Amino acid sequence: MKRNGNETKEEAQRVALELFIAKGFEATSLREIAEEIGISKAALYYHFNSKEDIVKSIVSARSKEVTELLNWVRNQDPASDLLERTVLRWIETTSVEKLRGIRFVNANPAVMRNMSTGIGENLGAVAELVTGKGSDPTRKLMVRMVFLSINSAVMAAEGTQQSDEEIVAASREMALALLDRLREC
Repeated sequence: MKRNGNETKEEAQRVALELFIAKGFEATSLREIAEEIGISKAALYYHFNSKEDIVKSIVSARSKEVTELLNWVRNQDPASDLLERTVLRWIETTSVEKLRGIRFVNANPAVMRNMSTGIGENLGAVAELVTGKGSDPTRKLMVRMVFLSINSAVMAAEGTQQSDEEIVAASREMALALLDRLREC
């Protein structure tokens, strides 16, 4: 199968994540990634200099998603439904790639400890904006938990036969339940 450069790069990211999740980051080599996608190691080096570069490219895409959400929230008029609209926007934009990224982070925490992503900081900024100034610390924590419902669903689904679609649906239900609880407070 003939691929262009972007397709090869995306396939390398996809395969690398699968191998990093299954075998671990340290146990996976660039040679294995290249073999799995049917290219030479030299061809893989054209796109990525190291396994760390592959991870950085994937994390960069997730970081961009959070930055876009933060910018979207900043451009919204304050309204009583802003929290719900923001949470649902975040959850409903969950892709297979985002789920793989969460699985990678869960499977390789040591790799992520050494990498500055901006994801947590920006998601925290989103939560701060939609919570409102002067909110109590418990409410702020619960809002962060709503945004992380997708992460919780991925972790809870480990070892089950749940499809990615079912994981996202469960995450949405959990987020809505937490939003209901926040409305009561």
